[in-house]
Amino acid sequence: MLLERWNPGVAVGDLCRGLDRVFEGFTAPFNGGVLCTAGVVPPVNVWEDGDSLFAEVELPGVDPKEIEIEVVGNVLTLRGEKKHEREEEEKGFHYIERRYGGFNRSIELPTAVDSEKVSAAYKNGVLTVTLPKHPESKPKRIAVRND
Repeated sequence: MLLERWNPGVAVGDLCRGLDRVFEGFTAPFNGGVLCTAGVVPPVNVWEDGDSLFAEVELPGVDPKEIEIEVVGNVLTLRGEKKHEREEEEKGFHYIERRYGGFNRSIELPTAVDSEKVSAAYKNGVLTVTLPKHPESKPKRIAVRND
């Protein structure tokens, strides 16, 4: 019989991935479908003004050149990786709270956007994506005639 050392990190990770799959449909509108993933889940704020939607994403320690942004219809998808730099091999960690790894986050937007005019800026670890609304999705004022 082959004995294998138990690794609680792997067991918990497997459990979390399973829970994410089971509850994906229920949690997706609130947090991108992630309950307890072991990877990086960047927090996002989305708001709008009259002409555009804005997504503000916390990505400290992520190289802006490593961030992929895609807009298809009214879904914004962000991909990238927060890499762990290991320069000193002899560090003795007591515990680690910072997370490293890849992320893939899709956010359903409340309205269609003009994907040709989307822009992004990265400053102080925060990515701001500006998503101009599609002209057909902007509210139009209709004048009432008095006959």
